[in-house]
Amino acid sequence: MSELTIFGVSGIGEIQPRDDLAGIIATAVADNHGGLQDGDVVVVTQKIVSKAENKLVEVDPTDPLSHKALVEQESVRVLRRRGDLIISETKHGFVCANAGIDLSNVEVGYAALLPDDSDRSARRIRDGIRARAGVEVAVIVSDTFGRAWRKGVTDIAIGSAGIGPIVDYRGTTDTQGRTLEVTEVAVVDELAGAADLVLGKASGLPVAVIRGVDPTWLRSGSVRDEIVREPAEDLFR
Repeated sequence: MSELTIFGVSGIGEIQPRDDLAGIIATAVADNHGGLQDGDVVVVTQKIVSKAENKLVEVDPTDPLSHKALVEQESVRVLRRRGDLIISETKHGFVCANAGIDLSNVEVGYAALLPDDSDRSARRIRDGIRARAGVEVAVIVSDTFGRAWRKGVTDIAIGSAGIGPIVDYRGTTDTQGRTLEVTEVAVVDELAGAADLVLGKASGLPVAVIRGVDPTWLRSGSVRDEIVREPAEDLFR
């Protein structure tokens, strides 16, 4: 793989609860970008997945901290508190700020929760696109996370379908002929971050298509099973 093409999908519109997200994406790509192709990777932002799955909860629009009770509710463990910021572990195993609850790009007076199972959400979108467009694509559900010890945020994968989350290079050799012993690359996170370059945080484009991904990456797998590190293996929790 020497080249990737990434484009943001226009024509998605405002997503409402119980919308047919797969159908909307397939139609938008067909109408505005020539249609999806076998082997494409469709990156869908968590926000529209949560909207379509009606993971919206009312909050007091006059109180900027009214969603904090939701943070406690959606957390299985709080790791750190600093001022209004909570770093916690969600039921999905994600360690993130405020349990992934977000107030941006949703109607005033509502907060968006993470999907119950983002891998399942990705599978549902993938199956729907197959049924409507007749193509085999992979789907990544992306969200914005901070990173310990580094400033700034980047998008990562919180769910996937049709693409292996990890490419395992252990047992292969580097350019010097040395055997690689620990190299596992989280390609779904890399693709989510790359997609965000064309989506941005204020563009209004919630879906991107990545074309040209190595076909050997396209396999079954899930973020929950392959990316999320078990607590017993985690040196920092």
